[in-house]
Amino acid sequence: MKNKIYLLGFAIIITFAITSCNSKSAQLKIPATPVDVYIVKSEQAIYYDVYPASVTSLNQVEIKPEVSGYLTDIYFTDGQHVNKGAKLYAIDQQQYKAAYEQAIADLNAAKANLLKAQQDADRYNDLAKEDAIARQVLEHSETDLQSAKMQVAAAENNVKAVQTNLRNSIIYAAYDGTIGISQVKLGSAVSTGQTSLNTLSSDNPIAVDFNIDEKLINKFTELLHKKTGTNDSTFTIVLPDQTIYPYPGHLILLDRAVDPQTGTIRTRLIFPNSNYLLKPGLTCDVRVLNNNDSSSIIIPYKAVTEQMGEYFVFVVNQNKVIQTNVSLGEQINEMVIVKSGLTPGEIIATEGIQKLRDNSPVIIIPTHAKQVAQAVPGK
Repeated sequence: MKNKIYLLGFAIIITFAITSCNSKSAQLKIPATPVDVYIVKSEQAIYYDVYPASVTSLNQVEIKPEVSGYLTDIYFTDGQHVNKGAKLYAIDQQQYKAAYEQAIADLNAAKANLLKAQQDADRYNDLAKEDAIARQVLEHSETDLQSAKMQVAAAENNVKAVQTNLRNSIIYAAYDGTIGISQVKLGSAVSTGQTSLNTLSSDNPIAVDFNIDEKLINKFTELLHKKTGTNDSTFTIVLPDQTIYPYPGHLILLDRAVDPQTGTIRTRLIFPNSNYLLKPGLTCDVRVLNNNDSSSIIIPYKAVTEQMGEYFVFVVNQNKVIQTNVSLGEQINEMVIVKSGLTPGEIIATEGIQKLRDNSPVIIIPTHAKQVAQAVPGK
């Protein structure tokens, strides 16, 4: 009986040993995963920081009449580019011309009365020297003279006022720009300071506004004072159709204060706009060239995996991969800057990484194996 028990135990031990060996043998026979690779190198990183932005006019004015009346003329086509001093609107001038002519007539009459009063005063002064006239008559003549002078002054002021009204019955462009769609038609009654006629916007050059984080104020202040040429491409914009505007802009100001609600500050660029392609209110993206003078490690973004908010790459070492934690920087198209975790010359897997784990066996795709061997002897 004891011999049977011993034999049974021995059989169990032998069976376990065989199973364990088979398991280890199975592990050793796991096939290597074919991977494509990339040789890590350090190079200059040139990329753009992108900010949402909007186009705005450097000058914009809502046109309202300074006199009342009926609109008699419109001298432009809606949406037309106009030059400074160009006629825009005319308000019925008949009443203002009549008022001006009446004011001139009143001024002439007042001047005639002044001349008569001056003559009377001069004559009475001569008579008073000879005691040939009562003192009261002389005083009355001098009072009449002062009254006549005040009447002339009042008439001159009235002429200026009605002349201003006559002049304001024609509305002119305050500066070069684009006139909008007229809000009134010929024959419409308009009121002083009440009726909105149109809007005039300066259009060349034109501004582009965007917001930056307060942490970037120092950087943009340096850019503000940096001397740049006309061909400097630090600031460019991407239009809504994703085309790049052909002319670069330059930074002209940072706003006076940071918005305490958002922690950002408004920043303004100006761009040439001779083709009038940029319209106020247009949305676009500002691209700020970040040309770092120092070299950076840049790798294909597809080589990166993410786990629980951390980023990893698989470094190839002795036909195996080591899962390595990396800190990432700016993404540049299909590449990404690595701030830490890699050094130049290391080899990382870029294809087939979905099947990889730490210490997984790998085999480099033959088309790249020779390149790796030449670049890194012994690999």
